[in-house]
Amino acid sequence: MDSRKPDAIALLKADHRKVEGLFASYEKATGESRKKALAEQICMELTIHTKIEEDVFYPACEGGVDESLLREAYVEHDGAKVLVAELEAGGPDEKFYDAKVKVLSEMIEHHVEEEEKRVEGMFAQARKAGLNMDGLGERMAAEKQSLLASYKTGGLPKPETPTFEATTLS
Repeated sequence: MDSRKPDAIALLKADHRKVEGLFASYEKATGESRKKALAEQICMELTIHTKIEEDVFYPACEGGVDESLLREAYVEHDGAKVLVAELEAGGPDEKFYDAKVKVLSEMIEHHVEEEEKRVEGMFAQARKAGLNMDGLGERMAAEKQSLLASYKTGGLPKPETPTFEATTLS
């Protein structure tokens, strides 16, 4: 495997490790400006990661990965997007900001575990299904670069949460 062109799963796992490190740094951070910078980086990384998974990886998994696992992943993404939007709109001086970062961290930890389980996880199932991981990795890496450039200049988009739109909270 060429390190400049990781396969899809290697790329996604690298994203997981990066975000885990950012959450660990946030837990240790003390100043509001440092916390805000880390939270913004977490939000950027998660927004890009969920987008490339939803645009490229998950559609490729359809038919090769347990459908209930895919549905759960989409709902987990939408839950994370709600918290990302809350963090983007707020700041560390707010009462529940740290709690939102903590809950987001826990949600992502669970999601990563579901994807990375050795036998029944999404990644294992995708490999077993024979998906073209190199081709998917190239497409995801290209989209990731494009999104990063776009979000750095225009900011993060309003999150799309299609699995939540059919439900109204009252």
